[in-house]
Amino acid sequence: MTLLEAISARHSVRSYTQQPIEGPVLEALNAVIDQCRKESGLHLELIRDQPQAFQNFLAHYGQFSNVRNYIILAGRKSADLEEKCGYYGEKIVLYAQTLGLNTCWVALTYGKSSASFALAKGEKLCLVIAIGYGTHLGVAHRCKSREAVMKTTQTPVPEWFLNGVDAALLAPTAMNQQKFTFFLKDNVVSAKAGLGFYSKIDLGIVKYHFELGAGKEHVQWG
Repeated sequence: MTLLEAISARHSVRSYTQQPIEGPVLEALNAVIDQCRKESGLHLELIRDQPQAFQNFLAHYGQFSNVRNYIILAGRKSADLEEKCGYYGEKIVLYAQTLGLNTCWVALTYGKSSASFALAKGEKLCLVIAIGYGTHLGVAHRCKSREAVMKTTQTPVPEWFLNGVDAALLAPTAMNQQKFTFFLKDNVVSAKAGLGFYSKIDLGIVKYHFELGAGKEHVQWG
C-alpha cells in the first residue's frame, strides 16, 4: 500500500485486538517516528502495552476498547507547535496504515495521570494517537465539496491543486468539522485554519494530505 492509497484506506478505529505491535512492523514504525522526531524537533514517542491511560470514564464514553498502544505528540511551546504535531502525527498515521496498523487521533478521552511517559521542562502535550490492530477498518467520513474549502481566481485551476484539495478532504479533523481553506494565487499555495477546537492541529494534518495529493514537487507554500 502506498501513502496515497493509505489516504483513502485509513479511517479512525477505536477498538483493538490483543495482537502486539512487534517484529518488522515495530521496527518500521519506530524508524518513521525517529525520522519525524529529527525533522520536527518534536517529542514523539511510541508507548506500548500500557492500557491504563484508556481505562478511565472518558475513554469509555469515547467508545475506546482495548487500546494498549499510543503515540504521544508533544514539544516545546511555540506558535506552530500544534500545526507541527498535526503534520508529523499524520505522517506517522498514514505510514502506520501501510504497515497494516489502525489509528485514532485522541484529545480528551485518555487519562493523563495514568500515562506512561514524561515530558521535559517546557514541553506541552498536544494529544496522542491510539494505534494497534483494529477489530474493524473504520468507516469513511462525510466530506465537504472542493468549492467549500478552496479559493482561487487562477484559471484554469491546476490539476495538482485539485488533487491536493481532494486529498485534504479525506483527512481526519476534529469532529469532522473540516474547518480549513486552501488558497491558490500565481501557483503559490496557502492554507488557513478556521475557528474551532484543535483547528491548528487539523491544519497540519490537511497540509500533509495536500502535499501527498498534489505532489510535493508542485507545492510552494506562501
